[in-house]
Amino acid sequence: MSDGEDQTGANDAGQAAAGRETAVRRDRFSGGPARAFLSSLDADERIFHADLAVDRAHVVMLAEQGIVDDETVGEILSALDGIEKDGHGALPDGEDVQEAIESAVIDRIGSEGGKMHTARSRNDEVAADIRYRLREDLLDTIETVVEAREALLRVAEEHADTVMPGYTHLQPAQPTTVGHWVASYEQALARDTERLLDAYGRVNRNPLGAGAFGGVPYDVDRERTAELLGFQGIVENSMDAVSTRDFLVETNAALAALATTLSGLAEDVVGFASKGHVELADEYSSTSSIMPQKKNPDTMELVRGRTGDATAGLNGLLTTLKGLPRAYNRDLQRATTHVWGAVDAVTESVEVATGAVATAEWPADVLAVAAGEGFSTATGVADLLAKAGVPFRTAHEVVATVASRDFEGQAPDYEDLDAVTREVLGESLDEHVSRDAVEAALDPVESVAMRDSRGGPAPDAVTAQLSAAEDELSTHRDAVVAERDAVESAGETLQTEVERYV
Repeated sequence: MSDGEDQTGANDAGQAAAGRETAVRRDRFSGGPARAFLSSLDADERIFHADLAVDRAHVVMLAEQGIVDDETVGEILSALDGIEKDGHGALPDGEDVQEAIESAVIDRIGSEGGKMHTARSRNDEVAADIRYRLREDLLDTIETVVEAREALLRVAEEHADTVMPGYTHLQPAQPTTVGHWVASYEQALARDTERLLDAYGRVNRNPLGAGAFGGVPYDVDRERTAELLGFQGIVENSMDAVSTRDFLVETNAALAALATTLSGLAEDVVGFASKGHVELADEYSSTSSIMPQKKNPDTMELVRGRTGDATAGLNGLLTTLKGLPRAYNRDLQRATTHVWGAVDAVTESVEVATGAVATAEWPADVLAVAAGEGFSTATGVADLLAKAGVPFRTAHEVVATVASRDFEGQAPDYEDLDAVTREVLGESLDEHVSRDAVEAALDPVESVAMRDSRGGPAPDAVTAQLSAAEDELSTHRDAVVAERDAVESAGETLQTEVERYV
């Protein structure tokens, strides 16, 4: 979309004879080598239906306010119906979809069609178009994340008892469970959902009626167009309404955060697959063109890679917006494409990443063995000594000394721990904790069961987490349904009002 210096108000009769492209701009600005450079018409296909909705709401409001007569409004609305039926590809040439649709209306009904642009600029028009379409995309993304979380919660519930190795710095750290690991990502996605819902609330505001930036000299009803378009309120200041794109920044930032969550999930799965700790379904894998034995987690690598689309989009958007003077600048034509790219890339990544996890096989026997590798239960022994009254740092020293010894590839056992305890403390281990307690702490399954603090990996603790997650998920699901219902209701209201004039 471009603005130039649009004049709000009716187009004169000369526009009807000015030709398809020049119906709005007229001869002075209709040609030259920069026309294609200026045009965003192809990219604007994404907001084609949004602009038609905005046009309809604006024209209905003009009729209700007595600014344009009912008969002319009926002709304009009929023309818009025909333009929608013919589709974006049938539009005349133009700098953008807004100009092309207006030209098409004038082509169909003559110069009176120019009254459609009364009391607005393309500046407030395109701002409304972007918000209208982005609102739809955001709801799709949020709904996809909610569905993904449902799938992850089912996996977490199924594998709440499936012990697996936990890592820090990619080194064996402590045993955990598949359910605990999956629940950790569901919780991260819950925060991503909240960020997207917050962004949605600020996207869903009406800038229409602000004019080029300085308002309009007509008795327009901005609340009415907000109602007809399903916006929850208006952007109050007319200069802010047309110039701000912070709602794009907020949306892209939320998408980048979501993509980063997915990238971490993908990286974990790629690492697990390399160790044989998970097997992805064939639908989420590929093979080598030369090595027939290979089964590669390529989809997860692409999920990881697409994070760059979202973060690059955010960086590009901020760079575009940095230092722009107030009110409309043509730079903004390049701003929205960053967000469209991010929302498409990230939404698809949500489906693929969580689909891969939901359909994966988790080999319990392999994971159980791996869970004890690297003396990963060491912390549990130190905790036992600390609970028995040994200062934790002293207990840490005892177990760390054991970990530093070479046991010829075998995990340390009770005798090894007892020998070192005698060296460090000058007394036997059983003076502090029983052999049964130590051997239980050395077992990965028992080690997990011991960690039953709130949020921990013990099966009961995971079950409690999943219950809370289900409640939060239900709240988010209801929020999406409510927003969808509000948008659909507004669409029905707008259609009813249109039918009064057509």
